[in-house]
Amino acid sequence: MIRMQSRSIRLFSTCPASAPYQDGGDYIRKVKEVAEWCDDAGIEGILVYTDNSLVDPWQVSQVILSSTSNLAPLVALQPAYMHPYTAAKMVATFSYLYNRRVYLNMVAGGFVNDLIALGDCTEHDDRYDRIVEYVSIMQCLFDDLEPLTFTGTYFTVKNLAIKPKIPPELIPEVFVSGTSAAGAAAARMIGATSISYPGTPTGEEITRDGPAGIRIGIIAREESREAWRIAHERFPEDRQGQLTHAMARRVSDSSWYGQLSELGDEADGSSPYWLVPFKNYKTFCPYLVGSYDEVGREVSKYIRQGFQTFILDVPPSREELRHTAIVFDGAK
Repeated sequence: MIRMQSRSIRLFSTCPASAPYQDGGDYIRKVKEVAEWCDDAGIEGILVYTDNSLVDPWQVSQVILSSTSNLAPLVALQPAYMHPYTAAKMVATFSYLYNRRVYLNMVAGGFVNDLIALGDCTEHDDRYDRIVEYVSIMQCLFDDLEPLTFTGTYFTVKNLAIKPKIPPELIPEVFVSGTSAAGAAAARMIGATSISYPGTPTGEEITRDGPAGIRIGIIAREESREAWRIAHERFPEDRQGQLTHAMARRVSDSSWYGQLSELGDEADGSSPYWLVPFKNYKTFCPYLVGSYDEVGREVSKYIRQGFQTFILDVPPSREELRHTAIVFDGAK
């Protein structure tokens, strides 16, 4: 069981993506397995990805809800894919069927070709304005007793209501994924937790305008040498992956992808902060690698910087969550 010394620190994990699985049955079994590990470990929630190449995150979230007791899906929600009423209806349905809470991870969509395929030519910063409008409609549907009438730039509704109503304690918390100024501003406007992809931690206390979190992977063991051995074994250099990363970098207008790629170009390998998995297109977040104490010190620096939510990468095993627990139990 992962227990944080401070209740203000929250841990989420990440659900495996469907892309590597040719057989749907194999994928469902993997989702259930990872969800059960996280549920047993006391993880609060689990991020479920979305993009044009993946299966629907809402249906994956239903598998998670039906396989666990407490784990909350953190559903990636792209406004280009569905109307805000449809998303609100999905949340209300999960609340009604499972009496469980879900979280929403609002994404603007950084791979331009995905958006072009949908006929969506909305500019980068405008997509965050759309998120504000989208979430505001959902929040009104959840909170207000009267039907909603709203006319905006992107959506218009008239006398719209959501049924069944969601109990106040099950109204979803919203995260906004992105490191750009537009993403941060959108998170502030809707009272969301801003999620970013961090550089190396400084440990300097930073005054933030709202709750903030990061996506990070962790590989830690008693001895640093063993942690690095496992890290290189799990994420070997992959030339094809590097080429795919370079191509993705060219077609993405996400600030975080460019910033993290530049950090990758400059990394010298002298600290626990490690970007090889990202640079080889194996995952979409930095890693911290080293002994429990070394990684715990880096996590503590992030905490002092004001990050209270940590979204961990996909766990490769139940045992890996135990090693992660040791890091967070020792973080201050």
